[in-house]
Amino acid sequence: MEGSVRCSANYVPLSPLSFLERAAVVYADRTAVVYGDKKYTWRGTRDRCLRIASSLAHLGITRGDIVAVLSANVPAMYELHFGVPMTGAVLCTLNTRHDAAMVSVLLKHCEAKVLFVESHFLKIAQEALKLLLASKAAMPLLIIISGSNEPFHKTSSPATSHVLEYETLLKSSSPQFEIKWPLDECDPISINYTSGTTSRPKGVIYSHRGAYLNAIATILFNEITTMPVYLWTVPMFHCNGWCLAWGMAAQGGTNICIRNVTAKVVFDSIAFHKVTHMGGAPTVLNMIINAPIAERKPLPWKVGVMTGAAPPPPHVMSKMEELGFHMTHAYGLTETYGPATVCTWMPEWDSLPLNERAKLKARQGLHHIGMEEIDIKDPVTMQSVPADGRTMGEVMLRGNTVMSGYYKDLSATEEAMAGGWFRSGDLGVRQADLYIQIKDRSKDIIISGGENISTIEVESVLFSHPAVLEAAVVGRPDEHWGETPCAFIKLKDGANATAEDIINFCRARLPHYMAPRTVIFEDLPKTSTGKTQKFVLREKAKALGSLSRKGGSKL
Repeated sequence: MEGSVRCSANYVPLSPLSFLERAAVVYADRTAVVYGDKKYTWRGTRDRCLRIASSLAHLGITRGDIVAVLSANVPAMYELHFGVPMTGAVLCTLNTRHDAAMVSVLLKHCEAKVLFVESHFLKIAQEALKLLLASKAAMPLLIIISGSNEPFHKTSSPATSHVLEYETLLKSSSPQFEIKWPLDECDPISINYTSGTTSRPKGVIYSHRGAYLNAIATILFNEITTMPVYLWTVPMFHCNGWCLAWGMAAQGGTNICIRNVTAKVVFDSIAFHKVTHMGGAPTVLNMIINAPIAERKPLPWKVGVMTGAAPPPPHVMSKMEELGFHMTHAYGLTETYGPATVCTWMPEWDSLPLNERAKLKARQGLHHIGMEEIDIKDPVTMQSVPADGRTMGEVMLRGNTVMSGYYKDLSATEEAMAGGWFRSGDLGVRQADLYIQIKDRSKDIIISGGENISTIEVESVLFSHPAVLEAAVVGRPDEHWGETPCAFIKLKDGANATAEDIINFCRARLPHYMAPRTVIFEDLPKTSTGKTQKFVLREKAKALGSLSRKGGSKL
């Protein structure tokens, strides 16, 4: 349009680095990060981030290089979310439950120039680097993040002969560093590897723009007001803490860092730090609601909890509400920067019974303000399914908070975005009010005698059994039906239940064809983000062979 211009006065590439720059001015002397007896202000946090950026630059890290980190939720992990992209480099956070073999595979794939490792994971890192050395791959420089009470000792391993230490680097570096802002807001800021629940992890590329927008969207739909106190129960390596590693800076929040997430630590931290918000997968919520009475403490107020990662059973949601938590249910994937939808609560639902409220809140809802659109489509015709709550289709999304693509995998990127929508691989329905509800992963749906069985629905019933702590359902091959539901159960401590008890409980609450015909009692294999590894359970179900249809077993 005549008269309009685009210049530095009216356009700056979006980047969450700007959140820290503002926080260091507006909230300069307010507490930014707490870890045990350590506290850092927002001014001090910015200083530390600039120092680590300066040290990385002196080590030769430049725009486009990849810097990996293997760490729990400690201050350094938080600081690296800003310090690495300040150099123009790309942050790659590795999950801490990977073994050395997987860490080496991911390091080789991303070609990290530097690897930051918290000392608790040093042995895994050293083994991973030895594997890299043996494969003649390029070796990253190792930088150790020492524990607060642990002296730093250099290693003489050939694979880690040149090792530096995080705090030593900071002390020897200057905070006078010129931030390398993105040349284009679509420049990469991080790579997040998928959790590998169904296949080998893929490197998901996040941009400065997408991270900025999703951080703001997540703040808004969680009603995170100015100067919150956020308890880090979500791993920062998972979708960059659902983008709140950056989002907390936008609101001048206090980040309460904890290494290990237990019910006692959660309740103690909430009481001591007056926590206002936290997050957690359903496994974390399940741990909280099953905490012994002796470990529980009264909440100072309603603590906001964002849950996602896997569809939460209504039973778990209602128990959290009974304890005084305010639940917000979000849905998303690594490919959508974490949260992509929110089950926005309507005030007219407040008068419903608790169990009805929990069922409504367990739905995945609609897209948040950073996502343009969500739909349930037939993956072949790309036609939208009717909003009848029954017709299943694939969940598809499009908008500014969909990934840039899979690192070094253009064909997988094109396949995931075929037709102009991101194809999630999740199956769901659309209710009459247009809210979506996930029914299953496309690979997890059980087809028994021509009927589609949602494992999520069966699991929701299992979770409501008073003896059940954790549950997962997969298909077991059956000569007559094709597949039948097979339930893997972990019982609560001290609880007892037989396979027949579990099956009869389900049959009283579900159509008989949906009830499990096999029940296995054992611990469930998990990814680092708390998701059950159903591909492992499917292999076990296949191996059951001639087990009695109602047989309980320990594998």
